[in-house]
Amino acid sequence: MEDMNILISVAQRTLVAGTPLLLGTTGEILCERSGILNLGVEGVMAVGAVSAFIVTHHTGNPWLGLCVAMAAGMLVSIIHAFASVSLQSNQVVSGLALTMLGLGIAGLLGKPYVGKPLAIKINNLAIPGLCDIPLVGPVFFNQSPFFYLAIVLAIGAWFLLEHTLLGIRIRSAGENPKATETQGVNVSRVRYLCVIAGGAFSGLAGAHLSISYSKSWIEGMTAGRGWIVIALTIFALWNPTRAILGAFLFGGIFVLQYLLQPLGISPNFLAMLPYLATLLVLLVGGIRDSRRLNAPAMLGEPYRRGER
Repeated sequence: MEDMNILISVAQRTLVAGTPLLLGTTGEILCERSGILNLGVEGVMAVGAVSAFIVTHHTGNPWLGLCVAMAAGMLVSIIHAFASVSLQSNQVVSGLALTMLGLGIAGLLGKPYVGKPLAIKINNLAIPGLCDIPLVGPVFFNQSPFFYLAIVLAIGAWFLLEHTLLGIRIRSAGENPKATETQGVNVSRVRYLCVIAGGAFSGLAGAHLSISYSKSWIEGMTAGRGWIVIALTIFALWNPTRAILGAFLFGGIFVLQYLLQPLGISPNFLAMLPYLATLLVLLVGGIRDSRRLNAPAMLGEPYRRGER
């Protein structure tokens, strides 16, 4: 019985750890399918985390904090959208700059709140009836609302991309923007919307870290999760439903660190595990042909409207 309880606890923690990764990856997939590479996820997540914490700390309303985190993520993502779409600048440089800017803003705004715990946070939501199912119930149906939201948004993003007119336009903007423009679609507008939507997802992921996963704010709370999101986007083959599996797989790697600590394994080595897995994913992705990986053909390439 005790072993079963431990197994359930590990499974629950795995889903919790994978939730912000799924949120961030879903947003990045939307962004990259439109042709824009955003390496600023880490910074946007940090801004979302500090925004959610500050608002929740002062208002006592974590849902308001969540909304502000999404708005903050969208606001800072406009910078990357403007640089990448309007100015046609190097998307790698712009994304890295966004990461540094976001981490700097989060560190500055969050400094007065270090060590101040929240009086309230978003607690688990048990689904009546389903949460009583043996084994499965406590793991999948007694989770944070962020978990349910992440699953719904991932499935919704998949349906949007694969089965709607807007999804066709998003995919076309990433594959052949010139042909898309001839159909009367404003490619720049589509890309702006996708980058801003991706910012909302990343802000939501940051909010999960500060008001659900933890009750306190610490600088560096994102701990490289934004970079893992970039790797997960490749691992998922730019498919939001595959991102569900990848995100919780990496969540399990995070939890594995704590399970292996009692065995005397170096804490420094254990802290490296998620990033070693990230490098492995990127390595495998680099070896395989990019077209087979389903990468958008014009990913990272600037597009100037009206060019032929």
